[in-house]
Amino acid sequence: MSPSLRLILVWAALMLLLALTVGATFLPLGHWRTVTSYGIAMAKAALVLWFFMELRSDSGLSRLAVLTGFVWIGLLFLLIVADYVTRGWTAAGAF
Repeated sequence: MSPSLRLILVWAALMLLLALTVGATFLPLGHWRTVTSYGIAMAKAALVLWFFMELRSDSGLSRLAVLTGFVWIGLLFLLIVADYVTRGWTAAGAF
């Protein structure tokens, strides 16, 4: 497969994921809308990293750095969820 065709296919996949993101905003998903949006965003980021930033041909150290970043952001999201779940919420405006 030629490099230009590969980039066009990745671009088409990114456009499809963009349409999926826009479509997901209109679905009644409740709290799952955020999870869905983050999942789609991670898929788009992975495509950009793998194809446009050419991580597929880089050394293992570059891939390890990117993986470390994804693990770190995942840990931060996990801590945010833990804080949200364990916090005692009060009625709006009641301090």
